[in-house]
Amino acid sequence: MTRPAWLGTAHGRTLPFSDFSGQDRGTPIDRVYIEQFLLAHRDAFRGRVLEVQNSQYTERFGKDVEAADILDVDPANPRATILGDLGLPSSLPEAAFDCFVLTQTLQYIFDPKAAALAAYRVLRPGGVLLATAPAVSKVDAKTPELDCWRFTEVSCARLFEEAFGEGQVEVRSYGNAICAAAFLLGMAAEDLRPSHLELDDERFPVIIAVRAVRPSD
Repeated sequence: MTRPAWLGTAHGRTLPFSDFSGQDRGTPIDRVYIEQFLLAHRDAFRGRVLEVQNSQYTERFGKDVEAADILDVDPANPRATILGDLGLPSSLPEAAFDCFVLTQTLQYIFDPKAAALAAYRVLRPGGVLLATAPAVSKVDAKTPELDCWRFTEVSCARLFEEAFGEGQVEVRSYGNAICAAAFLLGMAAEDLRPSHLELDDERFPVIIAVRAVRPSD
């Protein structure tokens, strides 16, 4: 059984409690916030929905989904129904989806402006993008050469407003200083008090969440 961790026990440590963002201890802290955001906007999961790598959130939150597609740049993914690169918008179908779920992916795209344009491109008029991006996290040990960016509310607002237009984008942050520190230390959500997770402080975000709507023609 995994021993519980407290921030006080981190004194003197130079290594985290987990090398897997707390996943081997319980629920990663960023996942708690991602799921809060998606639950709050589950009405967007409708029609034809696109998700990256797998369809876990479409299956979990979708109610009026007609078709669930999976996007991946890796042809080795047997579940992928669309092979394409978010860094190359022209590689993706145009105006094909009612909802695009893009969680914790932007940091791997060297050209995030291209990714924002790709997200706009794949949506039908009136379609909704639900995106999250890390504000703080460890470098991905599996693919450190691809892990390029961390984001803020300001950067995400500017990034997606350029693609979707002013007034089409809502941006907010989730997390606070304690949760950000705990996340970097590899602690899980179960290591924290519920009250720690309930507070959002935009000065110390763990993730940034974006809801953007492609304008109707």
